[in-house]
Amino acid sequence: MWRMTEETDSPTATGGPADTAPAGPDAAYLERRELRRGSAGPLLLCGLGVAYVVSGDYSGWNAGLAEGGFGGLAIAAVLMGLMYTCMVFALAELSAILPTAGGGYGFARRALGPWGGFLTGTAILIEYVLAPAAIVCFIGDYVESLGLFGLESAWPVYLVCFVLFIGVHLWGVGEALRFSLVVTAIAVAALLVFVLGAFTEFSTANLDDIPADPGAFGSGSWLPFGVLGIWAAFPFGMWFFLGVEGVPLAAEETRDPARTLPRAMAWSMGILLLLALLTFLAATGARGSAVLQDVGNPLVEALQPDGKATALSRVVNYAGLAGLVASFFSLIFAGSRQLFALSRAGYLPRFLSLTSRRKAPYLGLLLPGALGFALAAGSGDGATMLNVAVFGATISYALMSLSHIVLRRREPRLHRPYRTPGGVLTSSVAFVLALAALVATFLVDEQAALIALLVYGVAVAYFALYSHRHLVAAAPEEEFAALAEAEAELKQRN
Repeated sequence: MWRMTEETDSPTATGGPADTAPAGPDAAYLERRELRRGSAGPLLLCGLGVAYVVSGDYSGWNAGLAEGGFGGLAIAAVLMGLMYTCMVFALAELSAILPTAGGGYGFARRALGPWGGFLTGTAILIEYVLAPAAIVCFIGDYVESLGLFGLESAWPVYLVCFVLFIGVHLWGVGEALRFSLVVTAIAVAALLVFVLGAFTEFSTANLDDIPADPGAFGSGSWLPFGVLGIWAAFPFGMWFFLGVEGVPLAAEETRDPARTLPRAMAWSMGILLLLALLTFLAATGARGSAVLQDVGNPLVEALQPDGKATALSRVVNYAGLAGLVASFFSLIFAGSRQLFALSRAGYLPRFLSLTSRRKAPYLGLLLPGALGFALAAGSGDGATMLNVAVFGATISYALMSLSHIVLRRREPRLHRPYRTPGGVLTSSVAFVLALAALVATFLVDEQAALIALLVYGVAVAYFALYSHRHLVAAAPEEEFAALAEAEAELKQRN
């Protein structure tokens, strides 16, 4: 049953998953937690999807060459591209069914219950809180390497980035997404310019120039580290696509989300697949896999065969900074919406979902921002933080794909404005590959995986000991799930 609590004027669940009878929406509670609806169309959402990811084209992916060589990373990138494509089609269907700010958490809540929703939402939150902290470290490194502003320490860059870009998000979602689209367009245009320049120096002999390890099973010129190298390269193959699954988090701020979200997600994924293919081939073919496997700026290095900067390499270098800014900016958006949705539903402290007069979740922006700045300034270890984010991402991918499978099996007659091509087979492919990628994170950075598990464990303890008994019935995701369970119970009675 449902009762009113002293902590809030909203209806709250007193029991576990069995307590599903919905109460009427508490208007006062939800009015203080409203987002600006109808602010985003397909173009802005497509730009958001690309913005999440575009920095991964500029750097990070090349470390996979040290794990699998050209052939190993190429196969890993193809498999991860398949995983993301299948998952995006599955999420497009789910987002059309339940277009709320909860995104993947809302889908898992409907399919897997409160525990499934919380586990998925927490994994997504780990990704979107840690990834901006990691990327701002890379922005600081870029600023220092370019000799901008005469800075000898990166922490002022971290502070300016968080303050400035959170300020834009507080201004309004429409303004934020338009800013993101402009910066993303600059980064994508520079990638295409890079590809044209790098292909003039392309040679197939450069692709497989990493010496083979004779002790590795199946090693050769194309797989220098053997078959296991393919698996170890999975997390780096993900860098070409990591974050695109965050588009549904903008659902409540989207015009006609049931039609717009699937279209924007498909466009984003198509662009990212093309950029991944062109960037990977152009960079390795122009400079060689052996050189690029351990550099921080692979695209610039690919354009400087003699080590001297050129006009084109300078353009790409500055554009790389634009790509990092685009991803940083958009990931802040994603993290705030996931925190907003979990808080509004009572999974996290409810005051974190309060919105401003401009309908921005100000605490959902400020708190992760302060945490991200503290992590970046305190450690400066962007690589480890990004690996922690990847670990959280792979958990959420598996759970979101499983949610699609469960809902297709359990509720075949559920109204689906958009249906995933291939149905359960498509989401099953994503589920299996996500599990493989999850295990692969331990092969690459065991410490980062353990850190993620520790954070996950603390969150699970909080949910088990407190918040699972204080869920807010009026929240859209909870109300949707409760209605479905009530309908199922009514069918059983009849």
